[in-house]
Amino acid sequence: MRGVTIGYQSVDVRDFPVPRPGPGEVVIDVRAAAICRADLSLYHGRSVFGAEPDPTTIAGHEPCGVVREVGAGVTGLAPGDRVAGYLAVSCGRCRYCRQGWKMLCDHWQCLGFDRNGADADHLLLPAENCLPIPDEFSFVTGALSTDAIGTLYQAQHALEVNGTDTVAIIGVGPMGGGGVLVAKGRGARVIAVDLLDERLQQSLELGADHTVNAARDDALEAIRELTGGSGVSVAIDCSGSPQGQNLALDAAAKLGRVALVGASEQTEIRPKQQLTRKQLQVRGSWHFNVSLYEEIVDFILERKLAVDALVSDRYALEDAKEAIERFDRRETAGKVVFVP
Repeated sequence: MRGVTIGYQSVDVRDFPVPRPGPGEVVIDVRAAAICRADLSLYHGRSVFGAEPDPTTIAGHEPCGVVREVGAGVTGLAPGDRVAGYLAVSCGRCRYCRQGWKMLCDHWQCLGFDRNGADADHLLLPAENCLPIPDEFSFVTGALSTDAIGTLYQAQHALEVNGTDTVAIIGVGPMGGGGVLVAKGRGARVIAVDLLDERLQQSLELGADHTVNAARDDALEAIRELTGGSGVSVAIDCSGSPQGQNLALDAAAKLGRVALVGASEQTEIRPKQQLTRKQLQVRGSWHFNVSLYEEIVDFILERKLAVDALVSDRYALEDAKEAIERFDRRETAGKVVFVP
């Protein structure tokens, strides 16, 4: 089979043995695998999780496909079943795993970083990481439901976003675009903030009510003008930049709620003015509790979210080098997906 490896400014499509499932494992035929900005940490010679990139490991952590083969002891799954893949492979026994927070396990491994991932013809997964998808889902929707939608659903579920809220999504790349879809699905008014006009245009197409180009305008002043001077009730940073994170804290109204989804290593903030005196609720948020997935699926179906509209480019595996390089240069407005 073919698999895409990424590391140190290189992208290669290599031949790998077709995996066989052991006890409790499943092999799926991958039908869609989305590229994430986190994958580019490998391309630049580091890993978002701290380890050195291993150029022999297949990349990708947003898979969807069809069950090909099941191992001994697997129940509830059979060849032909349509499934997405949950990225965190964990011990299954610790307090976090038992609560559904598999990515908080001290011994977790991430698809595409610590073990072979989704950018391949076939993928080996623990059966418990297979998330059944309905027939109404395309395979692309299934792949994006696991991260771009799932992560932002988790954040907005925790912040209790609803139809009374005005939500600022700061950084509307693929993850922020998912945030726009989720916020509109929850009935909120949405302000999309980014540096790139093409991403802001896509945000409007996804349902955003207003856009702010932070490269040209004073973003904080623009948000205040759009909210009668008070600021937004909810601010979600998906940029992962210190500027975006500070904008989220500054733009939130008194008694507002903030989620930091994008990750930066270090950010300098002003706690008294930004947090304490405004009585803000602030939380970090990444990926989603696996127990939420059925709720996420129902939300996508009931609110008729146009998840596939997040995708701007589709590639075959053999064109992986072009796909990664264009995504790295931000030449793609939305999500990039491999369709083997």
